[in-house]
Amino acid sequence: MSKRKRFGEILVEAKVVSQEVLDKALQVQKSTGKRLGQVLEDMGVVSERDTAVALARQFGFKTVQNLAKYSFPEDILKLVPSETALKLSIFPLKREGKTLYLAMVNPLDMDVIDNLSFQTGLRVAPCVTTAGEIQAAVHQHYLGGRPNEPEGQETADWWTILVVDDQELVRSAILAALKREGYNTVEAANGADGLKLACQNPPHLIISDTVMPRMDGFEMFRALQANNTTRNIPVMALSSKSAPEEEAKLLDAGYFDFIPKPINPVRLGARVRRALRVTYGPGGPPPR
Repeated sequence: MSKRKRFGEILVEAKVVSQEVLDKALQVQKSTGKRLGQVLEDMGVVSERDTAVALARQFGFKTVQNLAKYSFPEDILKLVPSETALKLSIFPLKREGKTLYLAMVNPLDMDVIDNLSFQTGLRVAPCVTTAGEIQAAVHQHYLGGRPNEPEGQETADWWTILVVDDQELVRSAILAALKREGYNTVEAANGADGLKLACQNPPHLIISDTVMPRMDGFEMFRALQANNTTRNIPVMALSSKSAPEEEAKLLDAGYFDFIPKPINPVRLGARVRRALRVTYGPGGPPPR
């Protein structure tokens, strides 16, 4: 039995997900290569915290959180390079004698545990946390803060992105990818709600589907352009039609950029960074 299947069975036994949902997620996992927990998060059926708590309860692991708020000695951080920490979703917590306490998203990954134990000569004791906690801790303790964030920047003043899409799974996947990059996110399931949110509290960037009920993406975009408050917000179009003609039509209509479905998180992240940089310049968000 694979480690991924075992992890899924843990979630079913803990009543975090149903067997039907697990079976669907396993099929997606096979085709995408993503870890099972990430697939379930993208589907919107569990949160990072749900999976962490389920693992901790099932196997008696300790859970850890708020890693970015604590300080860690330099000699502990050197045990795991930042690239490795981000790639494997691990973070070194402390050393006691010959034991290294390690925060992990998947404490059942014996390959990671065995390799790190071999490299450091220490016994690895896993503790459970979330991918978001790991990313925040790495950016804080290895990279000196959130990506591109000016020192002392408050979360409320950070980049805010509005995602508008009537398909819940697509919307959840985009939100998860943006949150992993450290962005604040707001969501709407149709153009009418998206327009209302954008006018009430203008975001720095809008990512919108073009085909939606009540008010489609084109109607919302025209309304945004007609409003002095929202006219200058860059809008990136989402479409399942990936033909060059569709892209040209959207760009000619005035959209800042075009992203085809299905969403590729790497492409999405690069396009978002470019949109914010081109629109607002280098550095953090402008004052509101």
